[in-house]
Formats: sequence, C-alpha cells, structure tokens
Amino acid sequence: MEQTFMKEKKILPLVLSMSLPMVISMAVNSLYNIVDSYFVAKLSEDAMTALALVFPIQNMINAIAIGFAIGINATVAYFLGAGDQVNADKSASQGWFLNLLHGIFLTILCIAIMPPFLRMFSSDETVIKMALNYSNRAFLFSAVIALTLVYEKLFQAVGKMKVSMFCMMLGFVTNIILDPLMIFGIGFFPAMGIAGAAYATGIGQVLTLIAYLVFCKADPIPVKVKREYLKPEKNIAMKLYSVGLSATLSLALPSLLISVLNGILAAFSETYVLVLGAYYKLQTFIYLTANGIIQGIRPLMGYNYGAGEKERVRRIFRTTLILTMGVMCIGTILSWLIPAELIGLFTSNSQTIQIGVTALHIISLGFIVSAVSVTCSGALEGLGKGTPSLCISLLRYVILIMPAAFLLSRLFGADGVWYSFCFTEFVSAGLSYLIYRRQEAL
Repeated sequence: MEQTFMKEKKILPLVLSMSLPMVISMAVNSLYNIVDSYFVAKLSEDAMTALALVFPIQNMINAIAIGFAIGINATVAYFLGAGDQVNADKSASQGWFLNLLHGIFLTILCIAIMPPFLRMFSSDETVIKMALNYSNRAFLFSAVIALTLVYEKLFQAVGKMKVSMFCMMLGFVTNIILDPLMIFGIGFFPAMGIAGAAYATGIGQVLTLIAYLVFCKADPIPVKVKREYLKPEKNIAMKLYSVGLSATLSLALPSLLISVLNGILAAFSETYVLVLGAYYKLQTFIYLTANGIIQGIRPLMGYNYGAGEKERVRRIFRTTLILTMGVMCIGTILSWLIPAELIGLFTSNSQTIQIGVTALHIISLGFIVSAVSVTCSGALEGLGKGTPSLCISLLRYVILIMPAAFLLSRLFGADGVWYSFCFTEFVSAGLSYLIYRRQEAL
C-alpha cells in the first residue's frame, strides 16, 4: 500500500479527507466525559463535584498515553515519507511496547496517589468517597487506553482515518448505552452509582481496542508491530520521546492548570470548582473537535516534511488554521446562544447555572484567536519539533495563565479566573505564530 497520495492530492480535499473522520471521532470521543458527567449529575451535585476533582488525574493519564502515541504517529509518518520501512516498523513496535509499560505504571501510581490528592481540594468525605469509587475503577483501564491509542495513531499515520473513526464511535456508543444501565441499575444490571460510569467507560475502551485488533488482522496496514523489533533501541526511542514527551507535557499541562485553578476557586466556593469542571467538559468537546483537524494533518505534515515538500507543508498549515478558526467560531457562537442549556447538562441549581453562564461568556472571547496556538503547536509536532510545541503549551497553561488567574482573582474575585483565559489566548497567539515561523524557516 502506498501513501504517496499525501504529497500528490490537492491540499484542501486532502486535509478534509484526513481531518473530517478525525473531527467526528474526536468530537465523539470527547463525549465520553460529557456523557459520564450528564448521568452522574443525575445522582447529585456531590457526585458531579467528585468527577470534577478526578478529572485532572484522568486527563493526565490520557495525556501521557496520547502524547507518546503522537510521538509514534509523527515518527512513523516521517519514516514512511522518507521511504524507510524498517525504521517505520521499529518505531511502531517499540512505541507499542513502551506505551504498554506507561499504562501499567500509571494504573499503579494513580490509584496510590488519589486519596491524598483529593484531600488537597476537598474535606467533604462523601465527595472524596465518590471520587475514589470512580477513579479506582476507571484507572484500571489505563493499559487498555495506552494500547488503543497506539493503534489509533498507527492507523492515522498511514491515512486510515475512517478506521479510527469507526473504532472510537464503537467505544462511545457502548459507553452511552451502558452508562444509565450500570449507574442506575436498569434491567439485570445492579445499581452501581458513580462506579458504574467508570465501568461503562472502561468496557467501551476495551471494545475499541478489540476493534483495532480485528482491523489489523482483516486488513493489515503497511506498518507492522513485530516481535523482533520490540526491544527499545536508543535512536528510535529518542525520536519517539523527543516528540512524545513534549506532546505528553503539552497535554498534561491542563491537568496542572485545573488543579491550580481549583485551588484558587475553592477559596471562593466549591460551586466555582464545579463550574470549572463543567466548563472543561464542554471545552474538551470544542477543542477536541479542533484537535481532530490537527490529528488529520499531523501525518500529512510529517510525511511531506520527510519527503522534502516544504512548500506543501506551508499550504497545509494555512488551510488547517482557517479550518480550526471555523471550529472555534462555532464554539463561541454556542457559548453565547445557549450557555444556560450547556451548563444545565451538569447541574439543575439555578445559581450554579448563572455562574456558569458568566464563565462561558467571558472565556469564549478567546476561543477564535486560540486557533492560532492550537494549530502552531500541532503542526510543530507533525514536523517532529516537540520542544517548540511544548514552549507554546507552557505559555498557554503555565507562564501566562497561572499568574494572570491569581492576580485577576484578587481584583475581580472568581470572575478574574475566567478573564485570565481570554487574556492568555490573545497573548499566546501572537507568540505562538512567531515561534512557528522561526521553526518553519529552519
């Protein structure tokens, strides 16, 4: 099977054909947390708060698994573009083995640290117990998530985006069917409460992995996971981690940010913590849709860069920026047209909804301009330039927003935290574009 279409097909049709399946699948995938939250919110606000407190660690697990898989994706695409099949297979095989180890390690570590982590943000034993009931079960599936993401990125690296879309949707549909059954005890299922949400999500992830394995057997892809290549080699591992580690840190930084913001907001009221958690569920849906476009173009950037097609790389970047801005524009419109309905998915408390509406109105002012940072960061990862991509993420999630949130909260109360989001996006957009242009010229 040849991937030469990546450097021969017209840019816009190519980007759309690679990105649209990923936009759909990423949008569907982001619904995992939203669906869990929707049904869990029916239990109580305490249950929703528990889910919000678990989210940073859950996001960190996903960040590590996804980030390293992005390293696999970029490395495999680069070697395929350069016509180096052996190193493409080695990258796939060693990436598979290393991410499996990551998943096992994360299961043990995260279950161990959750009790002290939760007590940093809440003294309510009911909330902590609910959070542990959810996290101790959800984290058992970390190795499954890690392997699923390896196959997802391998299929994407060779242009089989529709397979990824199907497998992700299979997991989501399973989750949405099982959530009410396992949470509330419908039919022959026992009522498991918040633990049922964790099991429903985990079972969906297992079925997604099984689907990928079936596709690998029925319709083999042109890059293989081979037993003789599983042992890590220094040159391959360094290339995988150079992008994977930077991508992981970029994806994990929001978890650090949420934890810091939870600490600031908790000083005002736990209601603000709940609103931040609800916002991040909604924000995940919006940004993961934009990131679906980035996932689609990442192998295109890597393949064409490996093939020496630099002008084509520039055209792919420009097309992607326009598309991501369009997605963020839709997110902005929804945040102003139906903010109460969006926040109302997670709570029925009128005061909480009003606080959430204010938060959405303020934060969404930075959505459209944030497309610049998102596109620049993703494009740099596709080019194998992980460190500059990480610099952009550090700007957005640490260097600018954390001091801004602290200072503005002293001036404007809890609303100052919401203002720090749009302030950060405007400043980081300009700096991100400068970083990308400098790296593109090298």
